Amino acid sequence: MDLGLAGRACIVTGASRGIGLATARLLAGEGARVLLVARGEDALAEAARACAAEGGEAAALALDVTAADAGERAVAAVEEHFGALDALVNNAGTSRVRALEELTDEEWQEQWELNVMASLRMMRAAAPRMAERGWGRIVNVSSSSGKRPSGSNAAYSVAKAAQLSLSRAFAEGYARRGVLVNAVAPGPVASPLWTDPGGLADQAADQKGTTRDEALAASAEKIPLGRFGTADEVAAVIAFLCSERASDVTGAAWSVDGGAVPIIV
Repeated sequence: MDLGLAGRACIVTGASRGIGLATARLLAGEGARVLLVARGEDALAEAARACAAEGGEAAALALDVTAADAGERAVAAVEEHFGALDALVNNAGTSRVRALEELTDEEWQEQWELNVMASLRMMRAAAPRMAERGWGRIVNVSSSSGKRPSGSNAAYSVAKAAQLSLSRAFAEGYARRGVLVNAVAPGPVASPLWTDPGGLADQAADQKGTTRDEALAASAEKIPLGRFGTADEVAAVIAFLCSERASDVTGAAWSVDGGAVPIIV
């Protein structure tokens, strides 16, 4: 299926690994021109080379998306490299296992800044530029935890729920100007966030006094599909929502969670 992404200029945040990297590579493989945004310069450079190998153009911008001027800087960079901005994927984010009573004010604020304010600033800079040209796509990578609160980190869940509401607000504000805004809500994904040493699997094992393999198996058991998702599976949905094919889709929150959240939406 031709997604109509050839030549489209895209920003992907959190693009150096996991879902962000898989998304950037898939967009590049569709012929899109991709600005990869993340904090680590070395990992970004490697990710950009991987995207170029897929056949698309790629550039890298080392940037902390929680900076007050991050949105303006990212939009300026993509226009400098590619002359336009057609799609924005707000993917940057992280979590850790923290009991409700252990969460500090700083940790609550950290999740708010990363998942809500960073997405807001990126969209506030990007959406008007897209609207000027009458075409644009924005995809916010939220979480199944935004639809059903997780006991492993309430601050993350609350921020992701707010991100879903933010997506809907921008969708309604820009739909008639040609800019379509959607969210995806992945469940547990076999990505570095979960599987790297010290990641969520190790943290859950430490909290529950089990092994890493037991923690992974327990999490997978809660998913109707019986397994974790993959970064490529989530990226495929994101790429569709960035495409010409998604011409009548806006204001939605697409579950990509193997059936983990038992609601119809």
